[in-house]
Amino acid sequence: MASFLCILVVALSIGGAVAGHDYGDALSKSILFYEAQRSGALPNNQRVNWRADSGLHDGKANGVDLVGGYYDAGDNVKFGLPMAFTITMLSWSVIEYGKQMASSGELGYATEAIKWGTDYLLKAHPEPDVLYGEVGDGNSDHYCWNSPEDMTTPRQAYRIDANHPGSDLAGETAAAMAAASIVFRRSNPAYSNELLSHSRQLFTFADKYRGKYDSSITVAQKYYGSRSGYADELLWAATWLHEATGEQFYMNYLTGNAGPLGGTGWAMTEFSWDVKYAGVQILASKFLMQGRGKENEAVLRQYQDKAEYFLCACVQKGNQNVQRTPGGLLFWQKWNNIQFVTSASFLISVYSDYLTSAGNSLKCPQGSVQPSELLAFSKSQIDYVLGDNPRATSYMVGYGSNYPRQVHHRASSIVSYKVDSSFVTCRGGYATWFSSKGSDPNVLVGALVGGPDQNDNFADERDNYEQTEPATYNNGPVIGVLARLHGGGGYNQLLPVAVPIQATQPKPSPSSQPQPNPSPSSKPQPPAASASPLVLSQTVTSSWSYRGRTYYRYSTVITNKSQQNVENLKLSIQGLYGPIWGVSKTEDSFYSYPQWLQSLSPGQSFDFVYIHAGPQASISISSYDMSCSLSYCAKSY
Repeated sequence: MASFLCILVVALSIGGAVAGHDYGDALSKSILFYEAQRSGALPNNQRVNWRADSGLHDGKANGVDLVGGYYDAGDNVKFGLPMAFTITMLSWSVIEYGKQMASSGELGYATEAIKWGTDYLLKAHPEPDVLYGEVGDGNSDHYCWNSPEDMTTPRQAYRIDANHPGSDLAGETAAAMAAASIVFRRSNPAYSNELLSHSRQLFTFADKYRGKYDSSITVAQKYYGSRSGYADELLWAATWLHEATGEQFYMNYLTGNAGPLGGTGWAMTEFSWDVKYAGVQILASKFLMQGRGKENEAVLRQYQDKAEYFLCACVQKGNQNVQRTPGGLLFWQKWNNIQFVTSASFLISVYSDYLTSAGNSLKCPQGSVQPSELLAFSKSQIDYVLGDNPRATSYMVGYGSNYPRQVHHRASSIVSYKVDSSFVTCRGGYATWFSSKGSDPNVLVGALVGGPDQNDNFADERDNYEQTEPATYNNGPVIGVLARLHGGGGYNQLLPVAVPIQATQPKPSPSSQPQPNPSPSSKPQPPAASASPLVLSQTVTSSWSYRGRTYYRYSTVITNKSQQNVENLKLSIQGLYGPIWGVSKTEDSFYSYPQWLQSLSPGQSFDFVYIHAGPQASISISSYDMSCSLSYCAKSY
């Protein structure tokens, strides 16, 4: 095992997309999949052109507009719990790896995928204590095999409210909106605030009226039953609300309920749409490494212990490890095992970057694991999914040359409505299309199917739903990992999040991109003098009160606007009265690049953060060197 990991680490050190896989192509395709899952009136820039409008009357029978959102998998039902989890994981992927997505031109498409989901979730929450959690039902839907454009099955909408609670559904939806609010904070501040307002209401609703959602929406039990209950979602929602707001109330909820709600009691080896504990534990560990919640440090360390139990079990360094197939794939269950692979790979990847930023390693019962080894293990799982397996099969449709051709998916298996508008009846679809042994007429590009069994076996057959059905929540986590593998690292993942701004179709020039309006408490520092190639800006990103004092978190970004490399940067920082992360101290009041960064290339930025109870520190550029270009070389003092 050790030699295997070493080989992967060497491969990673060569560059971004290596070992024969085009992670950029896989990233693009995995995002494109969401356009095939859209419900509602499709936009003009729809790229999956074999789909058409569908579900245009969803919610009408209930007197509410529920048009939009996503079909969860290969059927035509909109299930709220997995949809919300999908949006949470898409958002987390962008929060962690948005810079890498921006560099490959995919960030705009990723944020569009998120917004298609959050627009629907906002509609589904028409009142503070009302949330619609399903449109359609699995029983009647599964009786038919026709595309969304032709469906005639009942579109009854099901809801939770104060008398019919669903803390798991409301909590996950609160988490999704809080995470998405971070994504849109700079590019669409008003929308971000709207999401955050709904998130707060949903968290209060979930916590006040406790109960499992599938006891209220009983038609969901057979398909997305809440096995883990609602305690994990309450912690999950509080965690994301603290990440989005920095407010102590949510930190206190996370730590104060760590025991009663199982956050520090459950040692998990699964992370999924149903079981969120491992995700809570990873984020709580991030808070600890960032220096947040000092007064709750002991509880956060308990969360970290459980997070590392999960990680050690995945990388085969624990006392009770996750099963693996002979080919090396992590294995949990025979039905859609890949959902667990992608979610675990994402947690392993982000924790690797957290450890790198903190300068730490993972301590497991069977030995220490370096951050590079964690990332290598995550990469090995993604490589398996993309084709490095005993069958040489890519489990991402449309990626590579050997991928599933008979996907268990109604829309892709039936000729496009735009090609043949003849009506496909409910049962007629089974006779004509489901039973066909031919390849799908529409390639469901980017879909991750359920994948192989515990012996690496796989049958590409449409009726083999355990292995050939895709799902939206399979893709949400893998998008983050693919962005990391394609775009590389080098960023401090413990700094405050600032998702880049990137639009799609057409992509505007930088000068035409919308810029956020600073809040009254945000005081951007004037840029450096025009003669300098470096532009420096400071912004307040969060504030909170503790023991009568107000603390502020400041983010500072330095960008190289020149056409040359900037080296040997020396920063002067005066009036700093608290901790600082993301720079290296060279002498009293002087700082330089962090250890992982040697220079700024043209157009590159780096950021750092500090916290103190006072106005922003005085930060200025004291000196730097410019690398020579032809006969020109400059130095500024």
